[in-house]
Amino acid sequence: MSAEPLVQLRRICLALPETSEVDGSAEAGFRVRDKIFAMRHRVAERDSVWFKAEHGERLVHAAPGQYFNPPYVDRHGWIGAWLDVEQDWDELAALLVAAHQMTAPELTEPVIGPG
Repeated sequence: MSAEPLVQLRRICLALPETSEVDGSAEAGFRVRDKIFAMRHRVAERDSVWFKAEHGERLVHAAPGQYFNPPYVDRHGWIGAWLDVEQDWDELAALLVAAHQMTAPELTEPVIGPG
């Protein structure tokens, strides 16, 4: 993964309460209370992040160049976002915050400053 998207992804995810980064080839991603809410993946030589999304199918349909259905986990409510395209980081941050909240709803809503 190129440095800039990874820096942005880390900035967003690690600002969320009780989030830790797991770095390993099989499970590289971000966890809250030991539950994963976002994973970094390479798909067909492209960098991406996979995460839980309440209305993921709508996002994939509305912006198929930006979002996609990741293998294996899409049926569990996860979507993927390509990181090698022009990305709306504010939108992606909001989606990652929502994924975090779905994973640990008992935590208070975090505040993320402008990127």
